[in-house]
Amino acid sequence: MTISSPLVVVGSVNADIYVEVERLPIEGETIAARGGQTFPGGKGANQAACAARLSYPTYFCGQVGQDGHASLVKDALASAGVRLDHVTSVKGPTGHAVVMLQPGGKNSIIIVGGANVAWPRLEDGISRLTSNAQHLITRAGAVLLQREIPDAVNLEAAKIAKGADVPVIMDAGGAEGPIPDELLKCVTVLSPNETELARLTSMPTNSLEEILQAATKVQEMGVKQVLVKMGENGSVLVCDGAPPIFQPALLAPVVVDTTGAGDTFTAAYTVALIESQTPAEALRFAGKLYSLVFCIIFRIFFSYTFSAWYYETLCEFGHHMSPFMTFWQLHQRLCVCEQKAPYQACLRERQFCSS
Repeated sequence: MTISSPLVVVGSVNADIYVEVERLPIEGETIAARGGQTFPGGKGANQAACAARLSYPTYFCGQVGQDGHASLVKDALASAGVRLDHVTSVKGPTGHAVVMLQPGGKNSIIIVGGANVAWPRLEDGISRLTSNAQHLITRAGAVLLQREIPDAVNLEAAKIAKGADVPVIMDAGGAEGPIPDELLKCVTVLSPNETELARLTSMPTNSLEEILQAATKVQEMGVKQVLVKMGENGSVLVCDGAPPIFQPALLAPVVVDTTGAGDTFTAAYTVALIESQTPAEALRFAGKLYSLVFCIIFRIFFSYTFSAWYYETLCEFGHHMSPFMTFWQLHQRLCVCEQKAPYQACLRERQFCSS
């Protein structure tokens, strides 16, 4: 690994407004929340922060607005070690989202695009990306995309990367519309969950057999590899000319919040690939981080079972993680949201170190 081949994340950055509720309101109903705070987030920012926390040189290309949220998200990314040379400020608000967190880790999210969707509409042949950003992409180890920015921006970044023989990994989360065929043909690895895969292919994804059939259809659209996130059922990577690679779920003892876990999975998998791990090794590495984020982002119920699982998990990460980290230190290395009050309250009650 060298600084000459960084990971370049082109994508979204949001201010996420977290609201803890017992249940979602029905139409016309007003309910009281148990609590609420605003934190940095967005799929692009989450992925960039995760990669940087894994000590891989990471650049973020995106847009923020001219409001108070801009400083919040930029400061958080900078503190995670993300390079912000290619973040621009545009008129209007920074992108933001309302995350309604329910007991058991379930969440519902409403996204307001803001600066993330305010990229200029230009004629063909004129770039939305600066010349410096284009040059950065050509020397990247990989380019990571999501669907919370316009497809036209993703397509431009993907074309530049493909022309320079740089792998393009695209998280299918974000916009609900179809992905343009021209963009799919530039993608090396597309990573949807079962719902996104079904929407993309108009095929059922209720069983593993159906998921494999739908993934094959995505390959017929031009994508080289399809990495399907299946939640508690693990993940599967479908490649041309090779058997599918399955990664069972590495279940955490306690699941409190799933927000950002999918972003962590995609970023960790990408970093592992750039560092020349095999696809199977990369899947296991990403799966472990995915499970850790389930437990760490919010409240943790400490127990011997969790402690043993946590220690075993860290020991598999080699140079990336130290088994002597506290939960707070690990959290700082993985998540752009470093100051979530419910989690801090838990740490004040009992600061734990796996050693």
